[in-house]
Amino acid sequence: MKVTVVGAGAVGASCAEYIAIKNFASEVVLLDIKDGFAEGKAMDLMQTASLNGFDTRIVGTTNEYSKTAGSDICVITSGIPRKPGMTREELIGINAGIVKEVASNLEKHSPDMVLIVVSNPMDTMTYLAHKATGLPKNRIIGMGGALDSARFKYRLAEALDAPISDVDGMVIGGHSDTGMVPLTRLATRNSVPVSQFMSQDRLQQVMEDTKVGGATLTKLLGTSAWYAPGAAVSSLVQAIACDQKKMFPCSVMLEGEYDMNDICIGVPVLLGKNGIEKIVEIELNAEEKAHMKESAEGVRKTNDLLEV
Repeated sequence: MKVTVVGAGAVGASCAEYIAIKNFASEVVLLDIKDGFAEGKAMDLMQTASLNGFDTRIVGTTNEYSKTAGSDICVITSGIPRKPGMTREELIGINAGIVKEVASNLEKHSPDMVLIVVSNPMDTMTYLAHKATGLPKNRIIGMGGALDSARFKYRLAEALDAPISDVDGMVIGGHSDTGMVPLTRLATRNSVPVSQFMSQDRLQQVMEDTKVGGATLTKLLGTSAWYAPGAAVSSLVQAIACDQKKMFPCSVMLEGEYDMNDICIGVPVLLGKNGIEKIVEIELNAEEKAHMKESAEGVRKTNDLLEV
């Protein structure tokens, strides 16, 4: 199993680290445009192998896509990160050009790959990957919902004063501060609705804190987060590589599902060896449908800025 991660910055390096530590891949290729940067990150990570007990081989390369050839799964993290006060949508001008070029180069050397897009604005970059490549829709996946759901569960556990293993919850919709749709109605603590443990006001606060999860970290750190995004990507990669059929909310191309067409937005999917094995349609109530419609309108506005 060969995995390529493009972009050796904080997010990309975290992806490579978590994938290696889980020990399901034989090789991880880390590629970056900065001379020697990916090679240095790969060497540093390989020097943890005996300490962390993994046998995955990590290789770094400076823009040599030939070294990515034959990858089963490719991850695009490249692009500029958010700065404080910057929206994901403001990144589109720069990142669209980067993602289009990277996706085309990856497809050239690994035509059978499953492609995972992390670069922001993530839903629009996932849509761009569909337009810029000839890959089937089941093999292009946007990461956002998996990360947003992890942040939702963190906030739920915090509000419940409960271990996070007790908590389950999902965020669908666009991967943006205004587009996320945390499904508070369906969130549970050991199968019991969380609404039985906290007030509606507290649950509403959990929802709002989840929506600005990325922006909160950007303000604190001065740049985008990397640990949780890297962990989210590694979970998607493992589900595909190990054919786990696990369910994650991911940004995927919809063709009639959820009454939407020609848009990539976060919905629950089953991930396995073919990438997206199934799009899961859950029954939303009127309020959730309205939020999803509003979220989709926001994503489409950003998509309209693309030149494809």
